[in-house]
Amino acid sequence: MCGIIGIVAKKPVNQAIYDGLTVLQHRGQDAAGMVTCDENKLYLRKDNGLVKDVFHTRHMLNLKGNMGIGHVRYPTAGCSSSAEAQPFYVNTPYGITLAHNGNLTNAETLKEDLMRDNLRHLNTNSDSEVLLNIFAHELNAIGMPRNVLDVKDIFHAVKQLHQRCKGGYAAVAMITGVGILGFRDPNGIRPVAFGERKTDAGTEFIIASESVAINALDFKLIRDIAPGEAIFITLNGEIHTFQCADKSNYSPCIFEHVYLARPDSIIDGISVYKARLRMGEKLAKKILRLYPNHDIDVVIPIPDTSRTAALPLATKLDVKYREGFVKNRYIPRTFIMPGQNVRKKSVRQKLNAIGLEFKGKNVLLVDDSIVRGTTSREIVQMAREAGAKRVYIASAAPPVRYPNVYGIDMPTVDELIANNCTVEEIAEKIGADWLVYQDIKDLLSSAHTGNKKITEFDTSCFTGEYVTGDISKDYLEHIESTRNNHAKEKQEVDEGLTNLIENQ
Repeated sequence: MCGIIGIVAKKPVNQAIYDGLTVLQHRGQDAAGMVTCDENKLYLRKDNGLVKDVFHTRHMLNLKGNMGIGHVRYPTAGCSSSAEAQPFYVNTPYGITLAHNGNLTNAETLKEDLMRDNLRHLNTNSDSEVLLNIFAHELNAIGMPRNVLDVKDIFHAVKQLHQRCKGGYAAVAMITGVGILGFRDPNGIRPVAFGERKTDAGTEFIIASESVAINALDFKLIRDIAPGEAIFITLNGEIHTFQCADKSNYSPCIFEHVYLARPDSIIDGISVYKARLRMGEKLAKKILRLYPNHDIDVVIPIPDTSRTAALPLATKLDVKYREGFVKNRYIPRTFIMPGQNVRKKSVRQKLNAIGLEFKGKNVLLVDDSIVRGTTSREIVQMAREAGAKRVYIASAAPPVRYPNVYGIDMPTVDELIANNCTVEEIAEKIGADWLVYQDIKDLLSSAHTGNKKITEFDTSCFTGEYVTGDISKDYLEHIESTRNNHAKEKQEVDEGLTNLIENQ
């Protein structure tokens, strides 16, 4: 769930990339980075932290050039060290930098191939560095670097990359002094779009994870990059597109519409806001089927993502909608926080209940999804402490029963609260009087209505069916060993000791 951006303009791009990254900040709060190009020289700044903390005036002044790419990151693979902040860089051929959103499911095999056959050396555990080196190798294999790089060679390299790389990925890459490339995996799992802006000096182009970044910078959205497609924008502002995959299948990630994307984004032609409205309406219909004589007094969303679904849900139930929680906006999303103890502690720091909205009432809390259940359990307890008589929960998404392997750091199976549990058992675990989940068919319909050309979505975290068709039990066991809380907490300690030694 990272955010990527690339801009080719007629004037310096540092401020535009900075502004775009702040708009994409919700996609990654762990690290941020930017690289620009001026007269065949690269200028790079990246570090752990939020965009506003990574880039200071002295850094911005040094980020020269009319072309550049940027990235905001939260780790799905590798570690959270600042060494793994993006963009990554390789010198050969031409000098290429790359920023990536997603996860390569065959990264370990690719690493072995690179180090054995290609004499390339990897500096991190990040699959993004693997993706960069695969592209660089394929571009280099065409022939020695030439003064004029043919766009056909670039697209051929992407075509070869698609044949080797598995998983979900959207990326922007900058070839020094030549232009910016954007490409998307053959299933279109992770989102990326491009736009243009007419100026007196000529047309400028942008590539970004979400349309909201394109619109916020006064560019006009052209369209999403298609599954398997690549787009190349030259330094002079010429645009080229090509379908680089031998076979493509439009299967975007449904969780973008549930939780990840901003509501004001248009992803694959679907309004995220409208999709979430429909989720609320369909969820209300299910509640009425199950509890036609419900005694709900008030509907309260769990901020922020669930607000859009909660309002039409309340309207459909003919029940009052109220804001019952005040959110501290300076606490990161608990879903992407490392370590269970940190997530649990942050819930009370992040939310505060408005007692008047709970006291003596039967409350229906609406959430976008329930993953570990840590947040839900704490919030139910907060509602009871605020005086609620009964506490119900409705989830705009179905039960999350399987790990996501395409770029969302969902927990291992054993850490998912819905694993091997009935809905009634889950309700008991989180302390709710009853719990209602969205049906998978209604979730799909909510998104599909926005773009009927898309007939399939990646729903693997709900169904366990992985659209790439290459996810084995051994692979799931591997990611479990690297993603579980014990592994992450050990990693945090190891990184803390490393930083302490380096700073002495």
